[in-house]
Amino acid sequence: MIQFADEAVIKVISGKGGNGCASFRREKYIPNGGPNGGDGGKGGDIIFQVKRNLRTLAHMRFHPVFKAQNGGDGMSWNKYGKNGEDKIIPVPPGTVLKDIETGKVIHDFADDPEDFQFKFLTGGNGGWGNVHFKSSTNQAPRTANKGMPGTEVELKVELSIMADIGLVGFPNAGKSSLLDLFTNARPKIAPYPFTTKVPNLGVLHVDQESDLIIADIPGIIEGASEGAGLGVRFLKHISRTAGLLFMIDCSDEKCFEAYELLLKELESFGGGLTQKPRIVLCNKIDVEGAAENAQKIAQQIKKRDENVIVIPVSVMARTNMEQARREIVSLVEKMERLHKPGTNHSENGGKSSFLSSRSVDDSMETQFPGSQ
Repeated sequence: MIQFADEAVIKVISGKGGNGCASFRREKYIPNGGPNGGDGGKGGDIIFQVKRNLRTLAHMRFHPVFKAQNGGDGMSWNKYGKNGEDKIIPVPPGTVLKDIETGKVIHDFADDPEDFQFKFLTGGNGGWGNVHFKSSTNQAPRTANKGMPGTEVELKVELSIMADIGLVGFPNAGKSSLLDLFTNARPKIAPYPFTTKVPNLGVLHVDQESDLIIADIPGIIEGASEGAGLGVRFLKHISRTAGLLFMIDCSDEKCFEAYELLLKELESFGGGLTQKPRIVLCNKIDVEGAAENAQKIAQQIKKRDENVIVIPVSVMARTNMEQARREIVSLVEKMERLHKPGTNHSENGGKSSFLSSRSVDDSMETQFPGSQ
């Protein structure tokens, strides 16, 4: 299994400034030409840049040290040293930079546009050459400054997937099958637990001008918020979604407990996940007895929260899937109109901000980040 890189610890080092030069003009017939040592160049900066074609932090996990170029030393004849090149580190949207010791957030790239640059470290200044130190009382200065050192910092980098809808459910509930049906993602599907081991994203085409991103989060099990199973590691990836799509396997003998258990795990994890609007799909009603179970589950959920939309479906048989699709689109559009703080939506013609500066078409490769 290729691990999904959503966390990394990196070391970033800005460039050292170049040293100033101590030299004197020496030409035939020109005695005592005076100082002509140039300044050192400035060291390169450390800059983070948003790149929406990135979906993981793998480039940081396997290459954890990023160093900007040092500035060049000054030379005679008042020649300045070359400035060091900046080190530009690409990051996917949803990346958060944190202080590794305190955990304090340094910058959150959730709402930054494509190619946005955040200068984190400034390179050291170059040292002065001896031409700066001449005076009426010191006409032959032999002093030149050394360049200022760069800065070295260790950071923790975390990624929260930017998506409009997060799929929540126990293993084998049918989340991957739904993603396969609704979007052009092709997740791995098999009849055993934890088929999905990394998050999968898919693009749901709404119309000619808008699309939605759906995230299939690996199955949650009871105790996930305390570290059990795979779900706890990926629960953070649904923290920025507009809403949640619960999927319940109505053919399972524990289906009547599933909704409450999922809510409990989301509540234990925190982050306001239980406050997000949600739709519940009671899946596999094509299996004998599952349709009756779906009706009972719908009644239970309505007693708890009458505003939750519950739809009995069969992903495999395509039963009621068009209704489910309409409700998903309606939920996201409603949340965009409300402009709730903490979501990743804004006024951009009905699109999520995730796609506001990125075109999507049928030819695009959308099996990210969980391509199998």
